[in-house]
Parts: sequence; C-alpha cells; structure tokens
Amino acid sequence: MSNITALMDRNKAFAGSGAWQNTPRLPFLPFKALYIITCIDPRVDPADFLGLEFGDAIVARAVGGRVNDAVIRDLSYIGYLVEAKAPEGPYFEAAVIHHTDCGSRLLEDPDLRHGFAKRTGYDEQELAALPATVPAETVRRDVAKILEAPQISTRITVSGHVYDTATGLLQTVTEAAGVGSRTVPDPADA
Repeated sequence: MSNITALMDRNKAFAGSGAWQNTPRLPFLPFKALYIITCIDPRVDPADFLGLEFGDAIVARAVGGRVNDAVIRDLSYIGYLVEAKAPEGPYFEAAVIHHTDCGSRLLEDPDLRHGFAKRTGYDEQELAALPATVPAETVRRDVAKILEAPQISTRITVSGHVYDTATGLLQTVTEAAGVGSRTVPDPADA
C-alpha cells in the first residue's frame, strides 16, 4: 500500500466540501496576493504557521527555502502572465521564508556534501552555498537575488522573513520592496 492511500479519505472529504471550487481566477492570482518561497521541511508549512486557506497563496518549496533557478523561472512566468493577461493587476508579493534549525545545514559537513555531489553530479561548491546557516543572512541574499533578476516583473514586490521553529513566530527581516526600475519588455510587444 502506498503512503498516500491512507489520505484518500481526506481527499474525498475535501472534494465533498466544495472548497476546491473557491479558486482564484487565472492567471494564478492567489487571494492573498502572495507567492511564498520556503523550505521543504514538514515543520515549516505556511498553511499552518500563516493560517493559509485553499487558494490564498502560491507556495514554492526548495531545500532551505533557497531561491534557485526554478524559483526565478516560476516567478518570472507568473509575473509575465499577470502582465500579459491581467495588466491591471493586482500584482503580488514574493515572500522568502527561511527558518531556524534547517536541515540544509547538514550540507555544511564536507563529507556528506562530497558524497552527495559524487552520487548526484551536483556541483559541490553550489551545494556548499545552499545551507541556510544564518537564516536572516540567507534570506537577505535570496531577496537580493530576486530583486536583481532581470527576468522578474518590476511590478511585484519581494520581502524576507525567518520562521523560528522553537517559538512558531515569523520575523520580518526585509520589508517588501519593489523589484526596481529595470526595464522589462512589455508582453504586448512580444
């Protein structure tokens, strides 16, 4: 039996509730106008610690909550969709959330990192930069990475936060800021 089999009754209850019909309109404009980037750690579920409900936010999860190429691509795509299909907005905020006691820190161990790199072919230096060692610092770096990415719509804002696994509290490290005054090609010109 699959691990998900035990959850199928929960899915039937969800389907029967009709909650799935309360969805944001395309192009992917979540009700709370948030795109949350956070860790894969099951202790860090924004539905729980932010009280999100169905359709409230887009949630991207990556090791350490780190902003990687896939996150940049997805943010670029969603920003472009809004510009192309709903130019009046509303636009959204990308909230980067790292956390304390992150398992990504295990990659600080050179032997573990080397073994993982050898097994998978991932670049060992890139893996060394992955751990959220000091979450407030890695959040600032990841917010800057989004703000500096030329593919990201200038119409979105970006903020940074740290979730404390010991207290359950979220602290803002970087207030929401606009992506900047970069010139981004207008989708109508494509």
